[in-house]
Parts: sequence; C-alpha cells; structure tokens
Amino acid sequence: MIRFALRCQRGHEFEAWFRSGDAYDDQVARGLLACANCGSGAIEKALMAPSVPASTRTKGKAVDRPVPSAPDSFGTQLPAGLVEVIRKVRQHVRDNSDYVGDRFAEEARRIHYEESERRGIYGEATIEQARQLRDEGIEVHPLPKLPEEAN
Repeated sequence: MIRFALRCQRGHEFEAWFRSGDAYDDQVARGLLACANCGSGAIEKALMAPSVPASTRTKGKAVDRPVPSAPDSFGTQLPAGLVEVIRKVRQHVRDNSDYVGDRFAEEARRIHYEESERRGIYGEATIEQARQLRDEGIEVHPLPKLPEEAN
C-alpha cells in the first residue's frame, strides 16, 4: 500500500491509499478519483514528506519496530491506525445515512433529480452502476472494507 497526498483544482488537500503507484495512475485515468471535500475530479499529487519508519536503539544498533497491521481484501497489510479510521468512517456513515440496500443506484438518482428527499444514503451498487451514476454527475464513493470483511 502507498499513501499519496492529493490536491484538487480548488486547492483542497487530502490523502488516499493505493495498492501501488500504477493503481493510482489507473484510477486517475479512469476518472475514479474525486476530492474528499468538494467532489472535483481534477486531482493531482501534492508534495508529501517521506514516511520514515520508527526505530529504537538496542546496544548501539537501530532496530525497526513493526507497525501493527491487519490484512486487507488483497492480502496486503493495512496499518492499524488506518483500520481504525476505516471503522470510524463506516460508523459515521451508518449513524448519519439511510441504508437502501441494492436499491442504491435507483435511490441516488431519485435524490439527485429531486424526486426524493435529499439525504445521505448507503447501500450496494455494482461498479457499472457506480460509473453510470458518476457519468450522470451523481457523486458516489465506495465505503472501504474492513479486514474481517475480506473473508
């Protein structure tokens, strides 16, 4: 996993995790990235300080300390802090949005076209449904999976 600092055309800065640099490039090329603040799809990498692993000294030698982590759905390791952030994000969505199940795409359109009350929703959609929603100008974001959901 690699973390990039990103910036949208409006100057909002945020961070995102990717499986690799190529995965980032692929998502940008396919228009799958959007600003976490305003939804703008014009995203670029921002300047970011390198991440240096912590170490301790043992008898004059530096020893790297392992970072606690959990496997993600690809079998790679996620830092424990990231797993906790994912838990909090998912809980916030559950607490502040309506679950609409597999009717997500339909309900998102109804809200967008003002046929239903404006509110936060979450549910299930296929990748194709999500692409169609974005093509219509409807903002959608996948919820990140927790390690235990990968099984």
